[in-house]
Amino acid sequence: MAKYFDVHPDNPQPRTISQVADSIRSGALIAYPTDSCYALGCKLGSRDGIDRIRTIRKLDDRHHFTLVCQDFAQLGQFVRVDNDVFRAIKASTPGSYTFILPATREVPRMLQHPKKKTVGVRIPDHVVTHALLTELGEPLLSSTLLLPDEDEPMTQGWEIKDRLDHVLDAVVDSGECGTEPTTVIDFSNGEAEIIRHGAGDTTRFE
Repeated sequence: MAKYFDVHPDNPQPRTISQVADSIRSGALIAYPTDSCYALGCKLGSRDGIDRIRTIRKLDDRHHFTLVCQDFAQLGQFVRVDNDVFRAIKASTPGSYTFILPATREVPRMLQHPKKKTVGVRIPDHVVTHALLTELGEPLLSSTLLLPDEDEPMTQGWEIKDRLDHVLDAVVDSGECGTEPTTVIDFSNGEAEIIRHGAGDTTRFE
């Protein structure tokens, strides 16, 4: 049964955020809100968490997992970014974008695309997510909470708790968030390639 954490959307309770972070450090798989939609999240190096996300979403080994980062400095530890790409990403963060970039040695091999050696990264613009990342002190390994054969993610914490109670360890609820996943931009070849049109404006990348 998943623990249910009710978090204030504008002023997240420090004690509650600390409890959620502790559960992640202990290996928990959580559902949490972002500036685009709800996501599944676990500790960066958790093989069990990755396997559980793959099972819930029925993902193959070519799926790009995302490292949700606190800020640009943290993001830079996990991906290689040249000057042109740096400026483009910097101008778009925080926001509803996921960027696919070459992974550094800091990224566990099991998170990298098996052929391209890339990984997704993003810096969300969401108070609760930011508070959690600050408390955690490292990126959160994440994937959009979009169930197989469904067109839209779930937007209500109570609904997620009700439907996924048996496969999650915790649900963080700070009210309704969006229904649209992030816009995905692939910079792995140095040029912007729009992989998915989502919540983030693509104008600057076209």
